[in-house]
Amino acid sequence: MIHPILLCGGSGTRLWPLSRKSYPKQFVPLTGEETLFQASARRLSGEGFAAPLVLTNSDFRFIVTEQLAGAGIDSGAILIEPEGRNTAPAVLAAALWLEKTDPEGLMLVAPSDHVVPDAAAFRAAVAAGTVAAQAGQLMTFGIKPDRVETGYGYLELAEGPGDFAPRPLGLKRFVEKPDAKKAAQMLASGQYLWNAGIFLFSVRAILTAFRAHAPDLLAPVQQAVEQGQPDLGFFRLNPEAWAGAQDISIDYAVMERAQNLSVVPYADGWSDLGGWDAVWRESAADANDVVTSGHATAIDCENSLLRSEGEGLEVVGIGLKDVITVAMPDAVLVAAADRAQDVKQAVAALKAKQAKQATEFPKDHRPWGWFESLAIGERFQVKRIYVHPGAALSLQSHYHRSEHWIVVEGTARVTVDEEVKLVSENQSIYIPLGAVHRMENPGKVPMVLIEVQTGSYLGEDDIIRYEDVYARGQGAKG
Repeated sequence: MIHPILLCGGSGTRLWPLSRKSYPKQFVPLTGEETLFQASARRLSGEGFAAPLVLTNSDFRFIVTEQLAGAGIDSGAILIEPEGRNTAPAVLAAALWLEKTDPEGLMLVAPSDHVVPDAAAFRAAVAAGTVAAQAGQLMTFGIKPDRVETGYGYLELAEGPGDFAPRPLGLKRFVEKPDAKKAAQMLASGQYLWNAGIFLFSVRAILTAFRAHAPDLLAPVQQAVEQGQPDLGFFRLNPEAWAGAQDISIDYAVMERAQNLSVVPYADGWSDLGGWDAVWRESAADANDVVTSGHATAIDCENSLLRSEGEGLEVVGIGLKDVITVAMPDAVLVAAADRAQDVKQAVAALKAKQAKQATEFPKDHRPWGWFESLAIGERFQVKRIYVHPGAALSLQSHYHRSEHWIVVEGTARVTVDEEVKLVSENQSIYIPLGAVHRMENPGKVPMVLIEVQTGSYLGEDDIIRYEDVYARGQGAKG
């Protein structure tokens, strides 16, 4: 049995403003109807695959379950990392978890934010590596390069790739991201593949490799697993033990030091969507190499990407050439196409000026649904709140604000102190400052309401939770 290990804790700053720390690119539909995370889970499912084991952080845990359910995929264990410690501790935690139930099983470790258009071809490549992995080899997957690329690490083959058919080949060494001259030389040689960061090995083999090459990681990660705690349908790794694990990638910790390495070449399409230039390459372009999506219109443009990600937000480009434009309700990116990899500088600049757009997504996703701010003043805020069928917000109160709720879709069950009542479309209810209150969606369709807040402080951390079906603690998100 192959156990997919989906890693989904990254922030994807090079795809700002659509990808942000609070809602990164793996959860966004960038190149199709499904999100990258959903497409990854679907690609690693079917005959021979166990339910995916997911490693993520606390803020994303409910997004993970919601998106898996939306894709019709049952999840396996979902391990909550207390903080990001890179891929080596994450992979080790997954291996230690699986050792308890399937020590002879195979682990297919994959980022959840890659694009692989031909899922069947990728599964065939995985199948091509299973015999070697079962025999104790540490398998990696290398992508046939089709251009000079300085944004990826490379794998140097110990033998010729031939027709790049998927089969285990000898791996000579890992190569760091090269400059343009070196990348051109490697492309011309035909002996190098892009390092996709996807691995296949047995639970037993990778634990043996960690003991040999990264023994210092074993104690803190094993302690984090053994002393972790179940939390609803999740498993929280112990934060104190986890903090003692080195922040290091699986490449540096194990793969670059191991001798039992093989690589399976893959030539049927892949991208890590590491920038807007990659999104442009992976999208359907018109005759002038222009890609538009959403409410975007291009007039006499060439070699450009125009996206509108806001409802009712029209973006029009006229006479653009080699330009990337991405418009969100709260931020707009305009960049030269050859500067796509520098978008992370915009995030750094916004952080320096303490602009919330650097990290916060316009829609704040919660386990019960999401909300977005429509208007903000010095002593008021107007929000749209979307609540899933059957979902409920926590029983809570506020020190500094009162609220007025107007239901515009569906029906809300509202608690205000001792009173519980149903509020339907076009009806409203007032929540006085300090009142203990809750809203629920008792129906089978989504419930949407407009919330008007007034008060001296309107921050999300002005909340006291008394009961919560999602077992969150205090604070903005708990």
